Amino acid sequence: MTDEDVLAEFRAAGALLEGHFILSSGRRSGNYLQCARVLMNAERAGKLARAMVQKLPREVRQDIDLVVSPAMGGLIIGHEVGRALDRDAIFLERPEGTFELRRGFAITPGQKILMVEDVVTTGLSSRQAIEAVEAEGGIVIGEVALVDRSAGEVDLGVPFYPLVSINFPVYDADALPPELEAIPATKPGSRKQ
Repeated sequence: MTDEDVLAEFRAAGALLEGHFILSSGRRSGNYLQCARVLMNAERAGKLARAMVQKLPREVRQDIDLVVSPAMGGLIIGHEVGRALDRDAIFLERPEGTFELRRGFAITPGQKILMVEDVVTTGLSSRQAIEAVEAEGGIVIGEVALVDRSAGEVDLGVPFYPLVSINFPVYDADALPPELEAIPATKPGSRKQ
């Protein structure tokens, strides 16, 4: 899929939003990709997941033992990537603010893990999820995401394979352009500050 094909899927799902948004990082943007909307259609989610898997180098695909994603955002796409790879997919939760495995999920020490995210902006959630996997003995061999909002600037400490890289401008809350200052901010993401 080309970048335009991916964005067409977001537009078709009503998932490319315009307004004043508070991102999970706390930064602000006039654009938001609501991945939950693009993934609510199982056929579309599967198509995007297969395209993500195709972004992975063959040697990475062959080495993956387990797919792990952080809840909430990465849960659906992680499951679909697991299906596309024919690997089990589990997820991390943050019930007390720190990622952990629950629901009987476990990582066998030495297992090679593919981390799956929906959107990466600063990479904070991804790095925290990778640390949680490593604390369980897993070896994260790469991360794939639907969207890289960092414009290629993020460093996750592992190879990163986004399906599409987008460079929507982001701003600190105290440095908003006038057009965003004039609009009330909304927080469409799943993480509380």
